[in-house]
Amino acid sequence: MKPLAQSDLLSLEEYAKQRADFRTHVLAHKRDRKVSVGDHVTLLFEDRLTVQYQVQEMLRTERIFEPEGIAEELAAYNPLIPDGANLKCTMLIEYDDVEARKRELPRLRNIEHNVQLVVEGHAPVMGIADEDLPRSNDEKTSAVHFLRFELESGMVADFRTGRPVTIRIGHPNYPAEALLTGVQQQALAADFGPAATG
Repeated sequence: MKPLAQSDLLSLEEYAKQRADFRTHVLAHKRDRKVSVGDHVTLLFEDRLTVQYQVQEMLRTERIFEPEGIAEELAAYNPLIPDGANLKCTMLIEYDDVEARKRELPRLRNIEHNVQLVVEGHAPVMGIADEDLPRSNDEKTSAVHFLRFELESGMVADFRTGRPVTIRIGHPNYPAEALLTGVQQQALAADFGPAATG
């Protein structure tokens, strides 16, 4: 997928007019790209549309309209767009109860380095976490992480054809896994670009 350019974005004024419809469209798009792994971890797989929405919302919230400011936001968010041989996601650790969150985040330190994507018949692919900066410290993990899964061509081919795909978390305090549904797998297969023909 091509990175976003300033020419792909709506002006603040135009976005204000289109925001409600655009938001509805993006939320529907995200539905099939969201994978719950256990009760408290959600992976939202990013693509060009989800990233555009984040950028537009950030520009709107911060009232950014200068080209330099827009370029900074694009530089921050464009790395979340998959480039054809990988899947990229935002990992959210979610506890509604504040006390539970305070208790669990220290227990889940380094969970972001224990997430695998497994295409049946292939070796597991370990997620590469938080390349911009570490989000775990000596005491606890962050509630938000960014993961990248690099897939070889054979894995991509089997992913496309519907070979079962599992997301597995191997952290000792949070062992969990989720099998992608057919709908989820089809949605994510689009991130690899058009299939080669002939």
